[in-house]
Amino acid sequence: MKRLFAGATDTGCVRSANQDSYYIDPNGRFFVVADGMGGHAGGEIASKIAVDAIRACLEALWEIEEDTQTLMQEAIFKANQEIIRDQSANPVRSDMGTTIVVLVFRNEQPWFCHIGDSRLYRLRGAKLEQISDDHTWIARAIQTGVVNPEDAKTHPWRHMLLQCLGREDVKSITAQELEWQPGDRFLICSDGLTEELSDDRITHHLKSIRNCQQAAQALIESAKLRGGRDNITVVIVSNELTPNG
Repeated sequence: MKRLFAGATDTGCVRSANQDSYYIDPNGRFFVVADGMGGHAGGEIASKIAVDAIRACLEALWEIEEDTQTLMQEAIFKANQEIIRDQSANPVRSDMGTTIVVLVFRNEQPWFCHIGDSRLYRLRGAKLEQISDDHTWIARAIQTGVVNPEDAKTHPWRHMLLQCLGREDVKSITAQELEWQPGDRFLICSDGLTEELSDDRITHHLKSIRNCQQAAQALIESAKLRGGRDNITVVIVSNELTPNG
């Protein structure tokens, strides 16, 4: 088996700046996607601070911290502290924040944690499964029966986050161990992808295009063809039997 991976990001068709950030460890140890928000370029800065802080923390503690959940928690808390520190130094960016998804492989075992509505999916065979839960008002409203899934697609509060980095109330982060089989593919993405593409369309691209870089670009181009109203970031990680990526 061989782990193959690639990522790409695009401003989209409407926004003038890209507030998404992502990082792929060259050795395939970890993958990070962040989708920032906040005026005065705050979102762009928040997502970059988060990705840089998480990368630095994971690299520094990778061989030191034995427990993977603790390692990931340390990285997330460090990113949150760095964003809050920048907010304090630059009041014009006091409202900035970012979502985050972190996928880590240690001893070939994948783990993930996240905050916000950027997502982690797993494709197994023909089935696409959303692994992460959206930390949004609309997701909670669907869960409690306040809003039905069809109305949620156009609800004016569908982007309202209940959690994000850049807030003092980020106190508890849970890292989750994931099942990982030959042939599986992980997709990490910002909501600029999922706002435009259905699960069926995402599945089609992930299944039909085996090359990770080409699949990532195809997903982005497909989202842009359907409006591209937000920044779009895609990272794909494949568990291949042979290096045919």
